[in-house]
Amino acid sequence: MKAEHKRLKGMTLTELLVVLAILGVLLLLAFPVLKPLFSVTHSLEAQTNLKHLATLQETHFLRTTKYSEQFSSLGFEQAKLISQENGTAHYQIDIVTISGDNFLARATSVTDFDGDGIFNVWEIDKNKIPKEITPD
Repeated sequence: MKAEHKRLKGMTLTELLVVLAILGVLLLLAFPVLKPLFSVTHSLEAQTNLKHLATLQETHFLRTTKYSEQFSSLGFEQAKLISQENGTAHYQIDIVTISGDNFLARATSVTDFDGDGIFNVWEIDKNKIPKEITPD
């Protein structure tokens, strides 16, 4: 009795390489269209951090009747920047000014998202509305 060999249908190496090449070309065509979405996504990081900082400042103000210049007294911790080892944050958060009844905090990007030499900057005050100062 002869053993029958059944041939399984599949792709040849050449067909697989052609499919991968086509996918690569499609990705190269799609990347310039999708690149602006990356900066929009990263700007959400700045807005979220600034809103959180504003909420912490408001809570601190209600407890002490003044705004704080120190992150430690607010309970805010700046994530490690992407330029640091194992960092993930694209924005440096700073408290710029503190006055008796207001504060100003700024998020400055450490990454030039579109490569034009301009870094994205967002600011927030006690009104808790992030404003884009320098678009990237």
